[in-house]
Amino acid sequence: MHTDTERCVRAVQSKDARFDGVFFTAVRTTRIYCRPSCPAVPPKPENMEFHPTAASCQRAGFRACKRCRPDTSPGSPHWHVRADAVARAVRLIQDGVVDREGVPGLAARLGYSTRQIERQLLTELGASPLALARAQRAQTARLLIETTPMPMAQIAFAAGFSSIRTFNDTVREVFALTPGELRARARGPRADGSRVSTTPGTITLRLPFRAPLDPSNLFGHLAATAVPGVEEWRDGAYRRTLALPYGYGIVALTPRPDHVLCRLSLTDPRDLPIAISRCRRLLDLDADPVAVDDQLRADPLLAPLVDAAPGRRVPRTVDAAEFAVRAVLGQQVSTAAARTHAARLVTAHGVRVEDPEGGLTHLFPTPEALAGLDPETLALPRSRRTTLITLIGALADGSLALGPESDWAEARAGLLALPGFGPWTTEVIAMRALGDPDAFLPGDLGVRRAAQSLGLPATPAALTDRAARWRPWRAYAVQYLWATDEHPINHLPA
Repeated sequence: MHTDTERCVRAVQSKDARFDGVFFTAVRTTRIYCRPSCPAVPPKPENMEFHPTAASCQRAGFRACKRCRPDTSPGSPHWHVRADAVARAVRLIQDGVVDREGVPGLAARLGYSTRQIERQLLTELGASPLALARAQRAQTARLLIETTPMPMAQIAFAAGFSSIRTFNDTVREVFALTPGELRARARGPRADGSRVSTTPGTITLRLPFRAPLDPSNLFGHLAATAVPGVEEWRDGAYRRTLALPYGYGIVALTPRPDHVLCRLSLTDPRDLPIAISRCRRLLDLDADPVAVDDQLRADPLLAPLVDAAPGRRVPRTVDAAEFAVRAVLGQQVSTAAARTHAARLVTAHGVRVEDPEGGLTHLFPTPEALAGLDPETLALPRSRRTTLITLIGALADGSLALGPESDWAEARAGLLALPGFGPWTTEVIAMRALGDPDAFLPGDLGVRRAAQSLGLPATPAALTDRAARWRPWRAYAVQYLWATDEHPINHLPA
């Protein structure tokens, strides 16, 4: 997109928010970079240049606009709908891998050399892995400065900087303000909704998205399938525990008309960028609903569903391994039974946590914690016990990788090789855990029932043929088809 100068200029001149995060506008005369929808008077086209990432702008010597705050834009949808090495690298960097393992660790996870990964990212994103990680550290630092009373020295190390001097220099370079000046400007609500929390240890901020967003099936699904102790719906918010690299967190996510309100309580502030990234992934907030809906609306039988509730998202997960375990527990049983099975695992094997607000008690157990599980203790049919134990073993020993670095085709093949895994379980994991926007469930009972009511082919083979016109957004088509049912997953809880 950023190489199409004419299209970018039109987006900037019309202040089109759909392109926020897709590209960034750098102004040569002011040395400032902005989001396309910046409310300032658009610069002359000859003074604009366009970059694919904030890190690329910073690398070229531009600083962030104080008015439109481009670092708070939604993430680019391109890195969440692709499975190539660059997209997987971006997802891993967002998950903090470079800060924890360095560029060699990033390259090893992807199966490439360090030089190959650096070259690919520079070519496509205009920034190296270190530059992308540095931009994320700067954003984390700003959030901590503006939303917590933490001392600056603690913020520097929590955000991942190696020294206070590097922290000070980076903040001044990126935001054209000192850390102290950033904090002074943060009295009262910020332009992006972040504010200093009145609850110790809690960070409150807005998660932006591209409009429209229909929250009904998104939050309805999460609330209806919530595992007691790990998740709950309370006072209009979806709350859950998060297992994070340096500790754990508790998040409350509340849908609002133009953002999702996020309240995070973390045991270690170094986990802030990872927690935000996982919450955004959970809610599919980096999707491009206009592109999705335009494609699906072209089918006259789907168009009425899209027009009635545009902007449906795919409810995803904060932990791919957790979801895979829950998908097996949910095979051929009701939503309530699946929750009961999962709750038993949580109580027996999950790590206990403290929730200041009460209600949440455990982290969902990791594959390693479940590796010694006695199958005889499971109230499941013997075949499903075998499926679950085999899955847990593959996840625990690393022979099956499900995460931001996963190649979707390889992950599918690995799942299908396990006993008890058929197309439905594999595709629902691809859809919700791996994030494949084209995952499709033609054999799902709800999908088939909805298809028949709309006059679409109802047999899996015929429906798959018809759904070719929905690609690459078949996972979103599934959400629209499911939503024709009155099941609680399709509605916001009362």
